[in-house]
Amino acid sequence: MLLATFKLCAGSSYRHVRSMKGLRQQAVLAIGQELNRRALGGPAPAAWINQVRRRGSLLGSQLEDSLYSDQELAYIQQGEEAMQRALGILKDQEGWKKESRQANGDEVLSKVIPDVGKVFRLEVVVDQPMVRLYEELVERMEAMGEWNPSVKEIKVLQKIGKDTIITHELAAEAAGNLVGPRDFVSVRCTKRRGSMCVLAGTATLYEEMPQQKGVIRAEHGPTCMVLRPLVGSPSRTKLTWLLSIDLKGWLPKTIINQVLSQTQVDFANHLRKRLESCPALEARC
Repeated sequence: MLLATFKLCAGSSYRHVRSMKGLRQQAVLAIGQELNRRALGGPAPAAWINQVRRRGSLLGSQLEDSLYSDQELAYIQQGEEAMQRALGILKDQEGWKKESRQANGDEVLSKVIPDVGKVFRLEVVVDQPMVRLYEELVERMEAMGEWNPSVKEIKVLQKIGKDTIITHELAAEAAGNLVGPRDFVSVRCTKRRGSMCVLAGTATLYEEMPQQKGVIRAEHGPTCMVLRPLVGSPSRTKLTWLLSIDLKGWLPKTIINQVLSQTQVDFANHLRKRLESCPALEARC
């Protein structure tokens, strides 16, 4: 049985059957079932089973990759690399400068990162469980323009697998219209690591969303939001937002820094109001 199953998988490597997704999936499923049967009652040595399991896992990974185009795989990789880069920036606690601190404890910090530029870090505690923030920031992402005045519209252009999406965001004018309309095309990646959720993104190219007339195409650098239950109070959430943006155009750095820092403060206030006024979904992080 197992030999026949491997032959079935081997056949999927030939060009004339490579597009038969159902065949590949059946092959991987059959291998798993056969290995489980042998592990539970068969005479095969455990070492041999483990070796074949590892090979089967590798085969499953390769077959999963084959379900996506080269461009889709590139987007997935770009999103995951942006997440790693952003988390690396947050992990380094040295060199952060306080930009502002609100009466409720909300704090904005900044730091200059080589090859990235100045980044901003928002640290807040929200009196809602993590799942509620996940619902609003991920499940209801396209509704963000309803409650965040900094955003006119967000559209999901493409979904790739369960973790990666391509989005187009149209931002509102800022600083008394000194900062005109901007838009962003980004690849976004969402992952869960233990009790922590990470929502990361970066600028990308997407042929079906070329630059819009009258709007400056700005770029997100490696950026992310980290959500985790507050230690000792799991019904509350610690939110950390790393913001890195190149607004493009001719703008003084003082204005850019002021706009980005204030954007984070305003975001936290608007998010709290939204969470208090909008009912929960059944989403899960």
